[in-house]
Amino acid sequence: MLQNVAAVLLHGVNPFELGVVCEVFGTDRSDDGLPVYDFAVASAEGPALRMTSGFSLRVEHGLERLETADLIAVPAGHSYATRDFPPDLLAALRRGVDRGARVLSVCSGAYVLAAAGLLDGRRCAVHWKHAEDLARQYPRAVVEPDVLYVDEDPVITSAGTAAGIDACLHLVRKEQGSEVANKIARRMVVPPHRDGGQAQYIERPLPLPEADTIGELLAWLERHLDEEVTVEQLAARAHMSPRTFARRFQQETGTTPYRWVLRQRVLLAQQLLEATDETMDAIAGRTGFGNAAALRHHFVRAVGTTPNAYRRTFRGPEAA
Repeated sequence: MLQNVAAVLLHGVNPFELGVVCEVFGTDRSDDGLPVYDFAVASAEGPALRMTSGFSLRVEHGLERLETADLIAVPAGHSYATRDFPPDLLAALRRGVDRGARVLSVCSGAYVLAAAGLLDGRRCAVHWKHAEDLARQYPRAVVEPDVLYVDEDPVITSAGTAAGIDACLHLVRKEQGSEVANKIARRMVVPPHRDGGQAQYIERPLPLPEADTIGELLAWLERHLDEEVTVEQLAARAHMSPRTFARRFQQETGTTPYRWVLRQRVLLAQQLLEATDETMDAIAGRTGFGNAAALRHHFVRAVGTTPNAYRRTFRGPEAA
């Protein structure tokens, strides 16, 4: 049953992430024959809340509103990664799950669920900038940094900002069917489902080596990604034996030569897809994949979507 929905807020809540939950569950669309949710906003820190955008919000309900909710949504907020959360809020979230309610976080709202112990042993999503920190602070959480959302019923977590829309629509689709979810998406003028994950949005600059032993070699490799080179050739260029080179490369980059080159080729492909009109075969040639089929294979594995879909995302449908 998905009928009674409450969004719980703290000081510093982000307006957009709150708006996502309000838009999906708090808007009356009965004129389209869509369900109307019993929606309310509740505060965990008093009736007057400070928002991140320079204004305040007065909230009618306190934590008691969570006790009857089928779904408790936790939008993101400022400094959620470093602040302490009210113990009575964490207890209310645990009680909700214990009685059969679902909880859903948007972006850094995942920190609230983690503090309540609700991510222990569960896969979860969060904005990619927070993924490493969330995993460090809460090692029992299984953080998946590349996905838009994770449904570990009764706990649903989503990545940054608009991924909250994806998670909310997923839950509507799961509970009330595709027709309802698609109609809500159409009213919101958003896709009912997005392909891929947040890997396509992550900035991955070239890793800086801890030492300078292979720094020049990495720079050379960046300029020659279209060429096929072996470990033996790279070792000779670095004036090392292949075994010493492989060990040193792993120590200084955290990965193998093959995986490092593959990742840089994908990064270059992303840049070319965003900034040029080159064909897939031309991009495959420039990035060392050889042909469009190989480019597509490796791109999907690394980014979670196809090169054409990626280009449409960043340049519009006419660019694909």
